[in-house]
Amino acid sequence: MIRPLRLGIAGLGTVGTGVVNIIRNHAGMLQLRGTCPVGISAVSARSKSRNRGVDLSGTAWEDDPVALATRDDVDVFVELMGGADGPALAATKAALAAGKHVVTANKAMLAHHGQTLAEAAESASVNLRFEAAVAGGIPVIKVLAEGLVGNRITRIMGVMNGTCNYILTRMETAGLPYEEAFAEAGALGFLEADPNLDVGGIDAAHKLVLLAAVGFGTRVDFASAELQGIGTISIEDIETAAELGYRIKLLGVAAMGDAGLEQTMMPALVPCNSPLGRLEGGTNMVVIEGDSVGQVVLRGAGAGQGPTASAVVGDVMDIARGIRLPVFGQAAASLVKAEPARSSARSAWYIRLALRDRAGTLARLAGALSEAGVSIDRLRQKAHANDSAPVVIVTHPARRTRIDAVLEAISATGDATTPPIALRIVEM
Repeated sequence: MIRPLRLGIAGLGTVGTGVVNIIRNHAGMLQLRGTCPVGISAVSARSKSRNRGVDLSGTAWEDDPVALATRDDVDVFVELMGGADGPALAATKAALAAGKHVVTANKAMLAHHGQTLAEAAESASVNLRFEAAVAGGIPVIKVLAEGLVGNRITRIMGVMNGTCNYILTRMETAGLPYEEAFAEAGALGFLEADPNLDVGGIDAAHKLVLLAAVGFGTRVDFASAELQGIGTISIEDIETAAELGYRIKLLGVAAMGDAGLEQTMMPALVPCNSPLGRLEGGTNMVVIEGDSVGQVVLRGAGAGQGPTASAVVGDVMDIARGIRLPVFGQAAASLVKAEPARSSARSAWYIRLALRDRAGTLARLAGALSEAGVSIDRLRQKAHANDSAPVVIVTHPARRTRIDAVLEAISATGDATTPPIALRIVEM
């Protein structure tokens, strides 16, 4: 008789119960698709008495996830608790030290401790899999590490936070100001307990740095990621972008250049008719560009019980089939520490200004642009508001450093009544 692959599941929230349901409801199918049955030996969560809508009778319970991770009847520790540190990290380290495979959906833990955990897993000759940590049900880690292994990846970009995409979509389609769209997302339960994880770009940046590590063979470096949330985006920005043929998205971009690794998570303008521009609501999209394959676009549900649990079970089944891969696609010891870099690529920029209504203001603006070597493609000046004149500039392609010089010069003149907003225009 073939011995089953025995799971210990820590965390029985939305995703954890989804995993239990898939394992129970599709047991026969999973056995046919793997090399052995898959079963659940034990579970752990904060409350044993809570009704989770799944039958856990006959399944052992551990109050301590570390104890669960080291049980003799657990082959794979499934970590679904969340949190960069604390019990999740302690239990994951214990599982790897005990020679257990680990499957996790914990992007924050891997973004901060990925290199250490990868080294521990590979030293113990076990798997550490994390498909569910990035873009929910989209199998982007598998695509990067396996399907595109013959490519030199040139750029990875995408919309990887459904909450931000929902807020920006509602601002556009319903004409809501940011504050109202944010409140609506909160009422629907879309926001994290700390909303800044979503709207500040932190959650999405955790995912981006993991993709960068796999795509470019670099050590995970969340500290070097450049973040800008969506809180500064106004309804006027949304409307003006639409008039210009663009939509605003919280866009992650990772690219390796001569100066080093760019990892940015910032609002950007994308063409309305592009795959990213057509993305609605809470859906995620990841775009991968390789030297041989060209451009690959992956789209799907980025969160939710079914999609995320599906990704967890996919990793479990690879382990059941005996597949063992380096955590980030190549040996952890070979991952390089990349030099952090700001984007060196030339692109057009959207600059929104509120300028004082006084003599010489536009002349000084023109001087700042000329001094930095930035030329104007389009300029729009809208109706005055009090003593402030709203101005929107779309530049011809320019490097980020030149745009920064323009913003610094404008701020130095004292002509701006509010801090200037500059958003990159990303073509696909």
